Amino acid sequence: MKLSFRALTQSLIIITGTCLALAGSAFAAPKTSFKVGYTIYVGFMPMGYLKDSGILKKWADKYGIEIEMMAVNDYVGSINQFIAGDLDAVGVAGMDALTMPAAGGVDTSIFLITDYSNGNDVLMSKSASSIAELKDKEVYLVEYSVSHYLLNRALVLNGMSGVGEVKTVNISDADIAAAYLANPDIQNAAAWKPMTADMISGSPDTKVLFDSAQIPGEIMDVFIGNTEVLKENPAFGKALTGAWYEALAAIKAGGEAAKPVNEYMASALGTDQAGLKTQIDTTFFFYTPAEAVTFLTDAKTGTIMDDIRKFSFDRGLFGQGATSVDAIGIELADGTVLGDPANVKLRVDASCAKLGAEGGL
Repeated sequence: MKLSFRALTQSLIIITGTCLALAGSAFAAPKTSFKVGYTIYVGFMPMGYLKDSGILKKWADKYGIEIEMMAVNDYVGSINQFIAGDLDAVGVAGMDALTMPAAGGVDTSIFLITDYSNGNDVLMSKSASSIAELKDKEVYLVEYSVSHYLLNRALVLNGMSGVGEVKTVNISDADIAAAYLANPDIQNAAAWKPMTADMISGSPDTKVLFDSAQIPGEIMDVFIGNTEVLKENPAFGKALTGAWYEALAAIKAGGEAAKPVNEYMASALGTDQAGLKTQIDTTFFFYTPAEAVTFLTDAKTGTIMDDIRKFSFDRGLFGQGATSVDAIGIELADGTVLGDPANVKLRVDASCAKLGAEGGL
């Protein structure tokens, strides 16, 4: 799952939403073939089902396009592929949309929100019994990811100044679980499911010190696209959004309707139905486009993005040239901007969700 963020203020020009934008451009012809990447995380797993079930092809055919869906082993690697233009959309944590592609100068739009972590992200320890006991200790995590953000929030909410009071050690999401279980020198770690489930069950001494349920909505999972690609090709955003909510409707319905989706997700996550349920139980899914619109347009979401950009700037994630938290503009769903309105690089675009809520997909 996950990683970084950026900034906003009042925009003088409200840019037409991705899904409502006109296709075509004087500079580039509309595309007909698109690539979407995701990594192994419960909030993204319905994407694999979309591919295998034929739902994705049905929606792509409706709009006369092709969408190739692919699982990517390495989370950071998937974002780098997006930055390089090898992927047209990718699943990320909201923070990482800001600190990686947007901070790198890629005009990026959040056009589909899938969920937020409601306990999937965990700060754990084999030896500490409280957050205070982590002071000056090593904490292993994917640095500058949402795990880093989670750690900072845990420290601050427990009376400490932030991540400067511990020693963070960078490790990849692909390696952290095995390293934590095999290496007795690794006493403290922050990560997300499914890795954390293995880390906790495989280490009897492990104690959960803090999890994302204590900061609801702050670690959101989204699909991002290159803003220009989305504007020039509105069919892409519409097709992917429509397919997504068809799968989510089946999950929400439960029973026989949900069975094939759940079976696929459990298998892809390397678990059984009971294991899948533990992950779904700690994930707040936006099952309908109306729910997504409500969250994306809520003033609290703007506050979350503001907190994220401040953390990101404080950790140097805006790059060496950024001298202020306002260096990067973040356009919220209502068109207001946090940060520099002349340098908007991250956009919260609720237009596809709004079309879905109105039955317009």
